[in-house]
Amino acid sequence: MKKESGDFYALLFQMKNIVRWGLMYNTRPENLSEHAAECAILAHALALIGNEKFGKKYDPLRLLAAGLYHDMNEVLTGDLPTPVKYYNEDIRRSYKEIEAVSEEKMLSLLTPSARAEYKKLLDLTPEEKKLVKGADKLCAYIKCLSELQRGNKEFASARRVNEKSLREFGSEEVDYFMEHLLPSFTKNIDEVSL
Repeated sequence: MKKESGDFYALLFQMKNIVRWGLMYNTRPENLSEHAAECAILAHALALIGNEKFGKKYDPLRLLAAGLYHDMNEVLTGDLPTPVKYYNEDIRRSYKEIEAVSEEKMLSLLTPSARAEYKKLLDLTPEEKKLVKGADKLCAYIKCLSELQRGNKEFASARRVNEKSLREFGSEEVDYFMEHLLPSFTKNIDEVSL
């Protein structure tokens, strides 16, 4: 029997040390821990939208957890910038393999029963994977909007690329979020209705 250890959880707490958007100037740096929390919020929201507006049967809490852990392998790999990760099919495929090995390495630190529980969270249906990916893409787009609002024009191209990607994503939940909920992300705190 595997001895109980906190190494897995200690590694998860290192997410705050993984900086995102490393190739670009950021007015406010973002770390992986923040991104994971925001992705979890949006994955949960997309699940609720799917259930309420489109008659889906998602488990919102499962998607919240999946969003929280979706990039945990980056504790070991770091955040590879998107232009590099998707430069060509060989790099994309190789990086997917590296991510899988990293995830498995982290999960190996858990007891068998805990590992099985995490595997359940990470073994998503294609529809669930799409929602988490949609949440991930929305996070990137919201980051671009935030940087542009602070006058950082370096994110203008990334905003256009991310918006196009979201418009072509093919998810009614993401489309609904973009049309009805995303406009609030361009408001300042005084403009948000409380």
